[in-house]
Amino acid sequence: MNWYTITPLDVLLFRDAKPFTPGERAWAGSVFPPNGHTIAGALRKLLGDKRDLQITGPFLCRDETLYFSRPIGFVGSIPLVPLAWDDNHHLSKQVLWDKQQPCPLVKPSDCNKEHERQDEAIGDRKFREYLPFATVEKYLKTGTINREEWLTTDQTEIKPWLVETRSHNALQEGTRQVKEADGYFVENAIRLKEGWSIAIGLDKPLDETIEIPAVIQLGGEGHRAILQRVETLDNQWQKLQNLSEKNFSKSGESIAYLVTPGVFERRDSKDNRLSICSAWPSEWKLAHAVNGNQKTGPLISVATASALPISCRIRDKNDPEKSIPAPQVFAARPGSLYYLNQPKEWFQDDTETKAKVWRQLGYSELLWVHFDSKSIKKESQP
Repeated sequence: MNWYTITPLDVLLFRDAKPFTPGERAWAGSVFPPNGHTIAGALRKLLGDKRDLQITGPFLCRDETLYFSRPIGFVGSIPLVPLAWDDNHHLSKQVLWDKQQPCPLVKPSDCNKEHERQDEAIGDRKFREYLPFATVEKYLKTGTINREEWLTTDQTEIKPWLVETRSHNALQEGTRQVKEADGYFVENAIRLKEGWSIAIGLDKPLDETIEIPAVIQLGGEGHRAILQRVETLDNQWQKLQNLSEKNFSKSGESIAYLVTPGVFERRDSKDNRLSICSAWPSEWKLAHAVNGNQKTGPLISVATASALPISCRIRDKNDPEKSIPAPQVFAARPGSLYYLNQPKEWFQDDTETKAKVWRQLGYSELLWVHFDSKSIKKESQP
């Protein structure tokens, strides 16, 4: 992959998936980081053609270092594990849970109160919301993230951007009164903090077509940003890919770490239709069965958060320049963790169906972690 950074020269506008018309809804929300559709649209406009793009990301970047959304399956610095993977846990024989749902996640049985008190006593220091490449690399190697790697005194690693609320007024002609119709609305703009940028990987270099660095128009109202080639990021991503592939080839318990929004489509065997908006890939069946007729799979548990709305558009087949808003899609949030008894592929990666388009735009990128119960328990000690 050829990696580039996009550094804004002004605020950015990435409107959410809710319909917005000034006068009908007076507040225009904004989301960040941008999704793959937004990045692809900006690149195609810059290139001046409708070529297919293979995108990885987007991620955040600072000082030529990739940053990733924190894994959700942690409480403070304590990793959670599926109850079914911890036979010594005091809840293993006491808890009744719905076998039609993923297994409950718990703190490891060897985790004691001292570790929890140390997390609570951190004081003003906070836990990172975005982890740098070195921390994620270690996570893929060892399956652990120690407390020191979670902590930061740099507030930008908790939230590397600001939300600026801006109001827009239109006055009636000849008066100082705001128009009654379409006269007022408010929108949220995103301003990246100093030193931060957006990082994307592309399967083909752009400098064969355009001169790099280049100015790109990104998001609503086409605010400008600088597109630059950063070769250092090529090596970082390749190292993570190599570790992930190595972990995937191992047998035994594994964790799939989602690093971009996950759009998981389900293929209907009857008419090959696709349905979307799922918290995990539908072919990953739950490993525990309610009855003998139920088909089981590798999935033990899931750690995720509220779904992320994705806004995209449908192009007119007869006129590629025209498009209309498409139904919004809800994606699994980056940082989600999937606990499996065995690593397993899913059809979006190995078919030429419509689902492949989502992967080409950078959605549903997984990094694989080999689960080692001894390492997890050791990391849970004070």
